[in-house]
Amino acid sequence: KLDAARAPFKTKTWAATPLLVAKASGTESHDVINPANPDDIVGTVTLSSAKDAQTATANTAPWDATPKERADILRAASDSFEEHQGELFAILCREAGKTPDDAIAELREAVDFLRYYAGEAERLAGSTPRGIIASISPWNFPLAIFAGQIAAALAAGNAVLAKPAEPTALIAHVAISLMHRAGVPRAALQLLPGHGSIVGTAITSDPRINGVCFTGSTATAQRINRAMAANLAPDAPLIAETGGINAMIVDSTALPEQAVADIIMSAFKSAGQRCSALRMLYVQKDVAGGFLNMLYGAMDELSVGDSWDYQTDLGPIINEAARAGINAPIQLARAEGRLLKQLNAPKDGSFVAPAVISVDGIKDIAAEIFGPVLHVATYEADQLDRIVDDINASEYGLTFGMHSRIDDRIAQVTSHMHAGNIYINRNQIGAIVASQPFGGEGLSGTGPKAGGPSYVERFTAAKVLHPKSVPGKTADRAAVQAAIDACTPNPAPQSRQAMAGPTGESNQLSAYGRGVILCLGASVEDAKAQARIVENNGCSAVIIAPGAGGAGAIDAALDRSDLARLSGFSGVVLWSDPADQREARIALSDRDGAILPLITERHFGARCLVERHICIDTTAAGGNASLLAAAS
Repeated sequence: KLDAARAPFKTKTWAATPLLVAKASGTESHDVINPANPDDIVGTVTLSSAKDAQTATANTAPWDATPKERADILRAASDSFEEHQGELFAILCREAGKTPDDAIAELREAVDFLRYYAGEAERLAGSTPRGIIASISPWNFPLAIFAGQIAAALAAGNAVLAKPAEPTALIAHVAISLMHRAGVPRAALQLLPGHGSIVGTAITSDPRINGVCFTGSTATAQRINRAMAANLAPDAPLIAETGGINAMIVDSTALPEQAVADIIMSAFKSAGQRCSALRMLYVQKDVAGGFLNMLYGAMDELSVGDSWDYQTDLGPIINEAARAGINAPIQLARAEGRLLKQLNAPKDGSFVAPAVISVDGIKDIAAEIFGPVLHVATYEADQLDRIVDDINASEYGLTFGMHSRIDDRIAQVTSHMHAGNIYINRNQIGAIVASQPFGGEGLSGTGPKAGGPSYVERFTAAKVLHPKSVPGKTADRAAVQAAIDACTPNPAPQSRQAMAGPTGESNQLSAYGRGVILCLGASVEDAKAQARIVENNGCSAVIIAPGAGGAGAIDAALDRSDLARLSGFSGVVLWSDPADQREARIALSDRDGAILPLITERHFGARCLVERHICIDTTAAGGNASLLAAAS
């Protein structure tokens, strides 16, 4: 059925252009080449100009429809995606290098996003949209994430300016065309294919933009955050899902056949081009020799080749530049004698063969390698706590996996792990919408989780407070740092919610306090009110406001530039005039590391929380524990 559906599109060429309300002015264009076959020209892309971005912004308008009407149209778009599955499968394969399995999973996820967010539109009826949302999406999920970000913003009633990744504009054009045909007004959804340096810069620096949704690298997210801080309203949200140096621990009790199968899937599926992919594997030394030999044997069964072919396990890398960036650290490891295993790859096309590299631990990985490269280290049983500390110290917190049959050991590790999505005795990729909401913390993203109950709400407007700033003496930065350092973290979850999932799998979404939050008032009364909300949501509050008193409070006004220099805090609450809030946001954006929130709204309890999801294969310990419990 799949082959028959996609066959008519095996040699078709597509043309992607800006889809605007007004006429586009961009004239620069280029051919799109199949990364698996340099002789296959998939289509042409006409790029948007900076003027096009201005034109789109000037001619956009929030979606003026009832929540029920928006939901019905989003569901119609999901039906249209399914009706055009043959074309979508073909273009996912030829433009993005997706294997048939990956293409099927991607279409399913895109459809799931559209339908789930349609339901959220109805659930959040009565909320107010923010206005215009810039949506910047990645090439590695050019349909699912692209459609999901757009659908969430539309579900809340916003207008969307969609900027797809440069390598995958053809699939974006097809998707937007289907959404327009389903009934989404063009004024509410415009497509701007183009260079990030031109289009991306324009739509993240325009004061008329009311928020940005982004999936991509941590470095790009930080640049976007700085542009927004300088140009957009201080309360404009950046909803970012970024990268991760994701780890898995395999102890001596793990079922080796299952662990190996899950490692192969986690590290090498989609040629390792997933933000959730496994990058750092720790194997307990007692079993490492035989276990790694089994892993290498499983690797030998993988087929690297043309993504159109059903027998292909790994397709191409997205382009030659990406391939070169992956090959460089592999060649360095080879020269240093640390390359433990690598398969062969086709000579024609942008292929990289799966590779395994020896390291001492996650500290040896300077940056994420976005491809089929797995780093391996061994550990002694008494080093488990240190490994968890090392993983957390990387500041990335996207996915984590563990294979073990000892429940207490699993609890020991997962209760201390700072990762958005934790997987036990299964692979750590392929999160399911509504069952496994996806997103990280720290360097891996801002939250809330895509496909979860808090996501669409972040695209709605909140009541922002703008009282006048209160004059006072300037706080001593050392005293503020001491107050932050004196805070004790609260490791307890603030809420837990069981999520739907298949029999034999447990899915639980929990919310944890973000950490230390600075309550800056501006008045002392405001700062105290902020602190009550912060502490009621499992965080530690440090009050810094003129007139403040009591333990840990500082009777002074914080120099906003100090927000770029202080450490150990996770967010700032400030009810003040817009100029003061902008100064604070700019200072926060000047920090290295995780993107920290400036909280300006009155009701902000959810902003104090980070979401963590844990998925457990309950059958992996030799029986289905959930069914056994139900039977008893």
